[in-house]
Amino acid sequence: MPLTARAVLSDTNVRSALQQAWTDSNPGVTGGHEEGGFIVKDDSDNLRVIRWSNGFQDTITVPPHRDCKIDDLEIVASFHTHPNTGSDHLQEPSETDKRAVRDDPDLKGTEYVGEFVISQAIIFLVSPAGQVREMDGTQAVFTE
Repeated sequence: MPLTARAVLSDTNVRSALQQAWTDSNPGVTGGHEEGGFIVKDDSDNLRVIRWSNGFQDTITVPPHRDCKIDDLEIVASFHTHPNTGSDHLQEPSETDKRAVRDDPDLKGTEYVGEFVISQAIIFLVSPAGQVREMDGTQAVFTE
């Protein structure tokens, strides 16, 4: 049975990895850079995170992930941070974020729930169809 976005976000390993990515992105008014990764299911059906290379102030490059897999593991979600909290930066997913998920044919696996966008206050989910919803407060997820 496929996982739900809520189940992925509730996983202790995933929450810890998202919190680490947020910290690594150096959040604040200036000086932040995007961090991201894939959340995969291993051979024992455990979730783990494969991080991407560091991004820049407001961009990040997604590594190849043919057929919604990386290292032969099924991708169940992806994520990236929005660490720049100044008024010139969006905290919610941008149109580019939505299109990137919606238009990526290799993010259409049966297990893929979407991309989490981690902002200072809220963790959003961009569905495979490009729709956005608020999942939970960032601090609530990090402190559970």
